[in-house]
Amino acid sequence: MLCQAKKSKNKSCKPLEWLVDTPIGKSMKALTALFVYSFLLSFLRTSTTLDTITPSQSIRDGETLVSAGRIFELGFFSPGSSKHRYVGIWFVVSNDTVVWVANRQTPLKNHCGVLKVTNAGILVLLDCTNTTIWSSNTSRTAGNNINNPTAQLLDSGNLVVKDGNNESLLWQSFDHPCDTLLSEMKLGWDLVSGLDRYLTSWNSTEDPAPSEISVRLDRRGLPQLVVTQGDKIKVRLGFWNGLNFTGMSWLRPNSLYKYEFVRNEKEIYYDYKVQNNSTFLRYVINPSGIGESFKWMNHTNSWELGTTTQSNECENYAHCGAYTSCDINKSPVCACLEGFIPKSPKDWNSTDWSGGCVRGTPLGCNDRDGFLTYKSVKLPDTSSSWFDRNMSLKKCEEVCLDNCSCKAYANLDITNGGSGCLLWFANLVDLVVLQMDGQDLYIRVATSILDHIEKKRHLQVIIIVCSATLLMVMLVVGLVTYVRRMKLRNEEMNIRCQNDYNNEGKKEDMELPIFDLTVISNATDNFASSNKLGEGGFGSVYKGTFLGGQEIAVKRLSKNSRQGLIEFKNEVISIAKLQHRNLVKLLGCCIQENEKLLIYEYMHNKSLDSFIFDQTKSKLLDWRMRNNIISGIARGLLYLHEDSILRIIHRDLKASNILLDSNMNPKISDFGLAKIFGMDQIEANTNRIVGTYGYMPPEYAGYGHFSVKTDVFSFGVLVLEIVSGKKNKRLCNSGQFLNLLGHAWRLWIEDEPTKLIDEFLILDNSCTLSELLRSIHVGLLCVQQRPEDRPNMSSVVLMWSSEISLPEPSQPGFYTEKVPVGEDYSSRTLEAPSRNEITFTSLEAR
Repeated sequence: MLCQAKKSKNKSCKPLEWLVDTPIGKSMKALTALFVYSFLLSFLRTSTTLDTITPSQSIRDGETLVSAGRIFELGFFSPGSSKHRYVGIWFVVSNDTVVWVANRQTPLKNHCGVLKVTNAGILVLLDCTNTTIWSSNTSRTAGNNINNPTAQLLDSGNLVVKDGNNESLLWQSFDHPCDTLLSEMKLGWDLVSGLDRYLTSWNSTEDPAPSEISVRLDRRGLPQLVVTQGDKIKVRLGFWNGLNFTGMSWLRPNSLYKYEFVRNEKEIYYDYKVQNNSTFLRYVINPSGIGESFKWMNHTNSWELGTTTQSNECENYAHCGAYTSCDINKSPVCACLEGFIPKSPKDWNSTDWSGGCVRGTPLGCNDRDGFLTYKSVKLPDTSSSWFDRNMSLKKCEEVCLDNCSCKAYANLDITNGGSGCLLWFANLVDLVVLQMDGQDLYIRVATSILDHIEKKRHLQVIIIVCSATLLMVMLVVGLVTYVRRMKLRNEEMNIRCQNDYNNEGKKEDMELPIFDLTVISNATDNFASSNKLGEGGFGSVYKGTFLGGQEIAVKRLSKNSRQGLIEFKNEVISIAKLQHRNLVKLLGCCIQENEKLLIYEYMHNKSLDSFIFDQTKSKLLDWRMRNNIISGIARGLLYLHEDSILRIIHRDLKASNILLDSNMNPKISDFGLAKIFGMDQIEANTNRIVGTYGYMPPEYAGYGHFSVKTDVFSFGVLVLEIVSGKKNKRLCNSGQFLNLLGHAWRLWIEDEPTKLIDEFLILDNSCTLSELLRSIHVGLLCVQQRPEDRPNMSSVVLMWSSEISLPEPSQPGFYTEKVPVGEDYSSRTLEAPSRNEITFTSLEAR
């Protein structure tokens, strides 16, 4: 319209062109330029990655500082679902991993906080009303002629304030740790200023305020590292013995980082330094009081758990009281030291060990006393000890013996063969027996105690020698008898087997073909190596083809197998009784010319492990097929436990013992370790632990106790392996304590179970996420620590085939187990381990 109005007076115009030269137009042009300039400045401010601020600059909520190497970032954050705002430092690669918090106890209620450095070199955090919420309280003030101070975030994660004149350090965040110890951060004391640097855990995952839990260096006596709750010691990590802390024997020199303990007139502290700047490590004390170390894994973009400071009851400070030893591998774990008796027998017998023990025989002092050696132990509390760095161990013994108040002695430093002297003058508390890398402790006792122990040792030697001699004689006699018996048995083997088997077959109304050895030999090309399918502890398996074209799998029992003729016959009869579509079918047997053979139907797709643990072949198994495999295994186990003529415990259920036919239907195989129960029998014990590590439940692996719940545990492991595509015995995070069960449990309690699922299944349209999560739920129910908590197989089949509500699972067995890297292997009572391939073995004789 403006253009049209001008047109009426003049000739023609461009839109608004006439307005440019007017005063209004010039003002608008200036405002536009000012707006663009301000916008560019604002953009430049927020998009530039600064690592330093000066008194003329500030960091507002939404802006950050980033260290020069882009390793750490500082800014405002809200932990978890909290609405409060804090200033913190975190890793750039993991912005939810906060390693330091400024205003831990004074959170901001809104998003208008500002962090700045004053001209006096003090960091201050201001709220909307310009009120100081937090400050660094730098001791140096303007009176010290501070000019142009700067605050800088370093690549170490340290936030420092420096004097602009001489670059001297005014303040640093490393002097005020929170819950995380980073590389180059000191944990300990500055003896000149009296500064105590220690870690304090967050109150919770949503509240970074310091809790009562802390990790600090206790300066009393010989300095030692402790975890405290309030003013009480919760866990004692011990003193530095030149190689590590006595309660952290797993701390060893490695290629990732080096650590040091410094003790001089000015400082006492511990720190570590990463060897490669691209390696990110952190040590955290969590709200539960457990210290955990983590390493960043680039290939998974996640933190890998390394070690923890507390893993069993013996780690609890003074768990057994004074003059006791705590050994987690014994039951009960607490025991009085040699020559000591419980202070309160009544409390001790009721498993209240806090009162500890007292001397049974008083010390005589000087030459009437001696020293009893305890090897490989975590040395007792050193808060009331005395030490000398240069004294020899022999001199240390003499000094202790000359002082009637001295209770024990040990080397101060264990490197280079040991040096220095450490003496205890108070009660010996928190002595723990270690499996490896402990120290020797010399405890003072009366000489009568030493004499008594020496007599016991001599008696034990005599008993051992006599027992060994007797055992040798019995072995020789037994071997001679066995050889004679086997010779007679082999001569009669063919005739007896045929007659016995036919008679037994009539009684049981069964028909099981007996094949001629020549037929089997021709079918397998005389057991050619090219036809070999697998090998186990009881023999090898070969593929064969009859003249009619029927394919078979032949189990050839090793001549070194412990199975004899009668046991083999009983096994054949027992297996022949098992008829189910999810069990491998036995077609017949052959006993001829010292050969014992079992003939099974041939499975074209071999074993389940060749699919789910192979990155290429696993993609052939969509969820529909995996669900069918799990259902089939469950039905097969239900038949063995409840529906067959005999109640059978398989005891070696694993992925390599699940065979797949041409239609990918599962069939349970390898009954070599199976145990037959009476129908009214539900459990048993054995001294011969057999099976495959990783699939055995804790009550069986540790105590030989087995039942139908033994197979349920193995089934649960199988379910988690099928869903995740990962082996239980192969560590989910290399170098950690967590196996697949521990990994699954950790994800479950952290409400992130989807991270366990095979990535291929997430993209599979044949299933829903709820089905996958339900399968993980059922798997965790089956691998619970206590057998009575696990469902039986009839319940499992019902859970799998219906939508009934499921109970919450409890902690699985072996979830923190540290296992060797490598393939699965069977214990088979320390016999030759079977390779994790297709295997066929027979029932263990009762």
